[in-house]
Amino acid sequence: MEIQRIAAFSLNDAGGNPAGVVIAPALPPVAQMQKIAADVGYSETVFAAPQDDGYRVRYFAPEAEVSFCGHATIALGAALGAAYGEGVYSLSINDADISVEAFKSGAAWGARLVSPDTRQETAPEDLKTGVLELFGWTTEDLDSGLELILAEGGARHLLVPLRSHDLLREMSYSFDDGAALMQAHALVTINLIYRQDSQTVYSRNAFAGHGVYEDPATGAAAAALAGYLRDTGRGNAPFTIFQGEDMGAPSRLVVAPLATKGAPVRVEGETRMIV
Repeated sequence: MEIQRIAAFSLNDAGGNPAGVVIAPALPPVAQMQKIAADVGYSETVFAAPQDDGYRVRYFAPEAEVSFCGHATIALGAALGAAYGEGVYSLSINDADISVEAFKSGAAWGARLVSPDTRQETAPEDLKTGVLELFGWTTEDLDSGLELILAEGGARHLLVPLRSHDLLREMSYSFDDGAALMQAHALVTINLIYRQDSQTVYSRNAFAGHGVYEDPATGAAAAALAGYLRDTGRGNAPFTIFQGEDMGAPSRLVVAPLATKGAPVRVEGETRMIV
C-alpha cells in the first residue's frame, strides 16, 4: 500500500503541515488505518477510495479517528491532481459531503477545499477557566473584540483570541493536562489566534487530545474561525492565516467564507512533496 507524504499549506515551498495520504481501491479496515496513522506519525493521515462519482474519505490522527481534517484534505487534493489532473473531486467524509479542487501552482500542486457547514456555541465556564489556567493566561490577555467560543467547520475547536502577537509566540502548556482538557470537551484543537487586522491572522493550534503537541497548519480550525467571523458580523471577506512559524514550519492558509450564515468556507493552500 503506497503512503504518500505531502505537506499542505506550505509557504514558498517550505514548511506546511505534513499529512500521510493513502489512495486505495477500497478503504482498509479501521484497525489497519489507525495503525498506519500511528506509524506515519503525522498529525493526520487521510485514506480515500473510489465511491460513486467521488471518493469515500476517512482521517486518522496517531491516537484516534477525526471527523474532518483540512490540511489532509488539501494534501489529498494535490495527490488526486497529480494522479488524475486538475479539477474538482467530490469527497464523502463521515458526517458530510465536501469537495476539493486540485490546481497547478507553478511546478507544484495546490488545492482548494470547501468545508462542511460551520457553527458556533458558547463555551462552558469550566472550559473557559480551564483553558486560561492551562496556558497561564487571564481574561486580560484575551482580545476584547472577539469571543472565547466553541466553533466548528467539520470538527470542534475552541477559539481563543489573544490581544497580542507576543502572547501567541510564547505559548506553552502541559501536554498531559492539555490532552485531558481537550478529551473531556471533545475538542480537536485549541485554536489560539492573534488577529492583526481584517486580512491577517496568526494562529497556533494545540492538538494534545489526539497525540500531537502542536499542529503546524489547521484547515478545519481556519474554516471554523471564518464561519464565526462571518456569522457574528466581524468579517466576511477573504483573509490569510499564518501558522506554524513559531515551530519552524511556516504555513499559509487562504480563507474565504461563503456568503450565507452557517455556510461552508473555502480554504486554499499550496503543497510540497516530502521525500
